[in-house]
Order: sequence, then structure tokens, then C-alpha cells
Amino acid sequence: MRRYYENDQEELINLTPLLDVLFVVLILFILVAPMLELDRIELVQATEQRKDLQEPSPIKIVVDANDAIKINGMEVALSEVQMRMSLLKKTNSHAIPQLFHDKKARFGTYQSIKNQIEASGFEQLDVVLKK
Repeated sequence: MRRYYENDQEELINLTPLLDVLFVVLILFILVAPMLELDRIELVQATEQRKDLQEPSPIKIVVDANDAIKINGMEVALSEVQMRMSLLKKTNSHAIPQLFHDKKARFGTYQSIKNQIEASGFEQLDVVLKK
């Protein structure tokens, strides 16, 4: 009579390859995480903000609740923002554009405008929020 518990060896799962991959992914994350660039909006007290905004920028971008974009009062399409901003960069090279974004407008519109402003050569953008 054969005894199964003596001759059969229980198969063990080898976790070594899984742990190797896990450690490699962890090390990659640790190395790449500091290189990620995050957009930051600094919130300041109202008195400090008023000081900065007393002199309005010559470049004013307004996004309405229905995602209509106006640059210095002239309505433009989203596809024209980069071209208009490039022209304004040539005439106002040291100006920092101010973006007035309605809280009911889509966030995707803000992101697209921000990307096009960066592509046109501006390094900073003031985002003006209303209470």
C-alpha cells in the first residue's frame, strides 16, 4: 500500500521572480518621481494678491462659463490661442499673461490654453480666481 503523503512533494510557488520585478519597479519609481514636473498654484492672502494685481498685465485671457476664449477682449478659437500668444510675446516679451477662468468652464479648456501659452514662449501664467 502506497502512502501519498510520504512520496508526493508539495509544489511550492517560487516568488523570487515576482519580488525581483517588484523591486525593479519600486526603484524606477523612486528614481523617476523627483523628475516629474507638477503644476502648482500658490494660494496667497488677499492683501498680498491685491499688491500683485494692482498693475494688470497687458495680456488678459478670459474664459467664460461656456468655454468662449477672449484674449484682450477679442474672441478667439482654441486653435488660434498659440498664434495670438506668439504675436503678443513678440510685443510684450516681459509680460506675464493673466488667465481669468470661470468656475463653470471645463478644466480641459484651462489645460489646453496653458499648454498653448507655454508653447508660444511664455514661462509664467497668472491664474486669477474669483470667490
